[in-house]
Amino acid sequence: MSKTLDFETLAHAVAQGVAFRSSAKLQPAGGEGTKVFPPTYAGALYATEKRRLPGRPEPVECVLLDSVQSQANRMEEALQDAIDSGRISMPLVEVDFTPYYPGENHKTEMRLKDPVGKLTALQAPHRIADAILRDSLLKGTKFRETEIGKRINMVSARDATALLEFCPTALVFGMWDSTGPKGGLGAKFERALVAEIVGIDAVYGVKTSSRIDPLGIQLKAGPLYTRTDDIGWTLDESLAKKEKGKPVTLGKDGRPSEANHGNIAPSLSDRSKETKEFLAGGVTITHAEQTIVLSLPALRRLRFPIGGKTSPELDNAARTVLAALALCASSLAAEAGLDLRSRCLLWPVEPLTWQLLGKPGEPPAEFKLTADQAIALLNQAIKKATALGLPWPVEPIELTPSDALVQLVAKSQALAEQQGGDSDEGGD
Repeated sequence: MSKTLDFETLAHAVAQGVAFRSSAKLQPAGGEGTKVFPPTYAGALYATEKRRLPGRPEPVECVLLDSVQSQANRMEEALQDAIDSGRISMPLVEVDFTPYYPGENHKTEMRLKDPVGKLTALQAPHRIADAILRDSLLKGTKFRETEIGKRINMVSARDATALLEFCPTALVFGMWDSTGPKGGLGAKFERALVAEIVGIDAVYGVKTSSRIDPLGIQLKAGPLYTRTDDIGWTLDESLAKKEKGKPVTLGKDGRPSEANHGNIAPSLSDRSKETKEFLAGGVTITHAEQTIVLSLPALRRLRFPIGGKTSPELDNAARTVLAALALCASSLAAEAGLDLRSRCLLWPVEPLTWQLLGKPGEPPAEFKLTADQAIALLNQAIKKATALGLPWPVEPIELTPSDALVQLVAKSQALAEQQGGDSDEGGD
């Protein structure tokens, strides 16, 4: 029977253990054998491969349901939700775009058509090294040119204290400061926490498409023309934009479908003609597997000096905070559920449990850990670390976007409004 992971066991594991790992069996929420939809990649294709699995004599057809990057994003989202709801407190850097909404008073005339809100390092793709934060200001100064920014510029595995203080998730989920002042020589931190979800025994479905227009608009009802004011479309040639004296059709040939009107004839396909790969028609699987691995040696490579001096006690306290944060992120994400995308809701057939890989040759110890228990562990680790003088500020560092960044967002939103957006139902 699994025991609850306690703080002493966690701290000892961080000092001497190999890894915490979790492996969960999942089924589609619709029931065994119902179709799920993996993420799609270029050409509407799935990430498929054969893998060797225990107890299976031959490699098994598998399909990626959630990538390492996507799983990290879901865990960071779970942490952000826990911060917003007051369940946890942790260091955070955020950029506030709200003053640029229509109707808000701001020193510039720039306005965003679509609200962006506040973006934090938990939501930025490259965490604290992201260009969004780099191109923002702290009290009028470029972020990476402030005292905080300069400390981040100099982080390394032998001095990671600044990241613990301002963005500890960069030490859990990894970071490469490739767009900072050092370019490609910027600090790199490997992912200590890695997770993915894979569908087993994948059988690929058929891709279907159709649409019935309730207005019954016919193909020959066109052509549609681009208006002179670039807003909408028109059937009236006199109102159409002209090039070389001829009216400009909407899209390639002015079909009503260019304005998203008309029927789409029912069709189906199961393979790409070019690559012979399976198209995005969904899959059926015997089950899915979620694996999570927290590397403890990766944490032990990190040093956390204070005032230029460190000690094993300081280092181990900081590493224990990071390990607790990783377990907390995993547990909070599990609590939030596995609704990966449209038509890909998975249900764990067993609760989230962890195995601790200790000394070589010893059987793994098994532990259970709910989200509330993980939060309690994190708070214990923070209390011990801060008592030793390690930093853990809970008030966010508030940045403002530079004018150039706001202009870039505003122009991009205007272009998207004119062109219309393409959605990818299954994208990771």
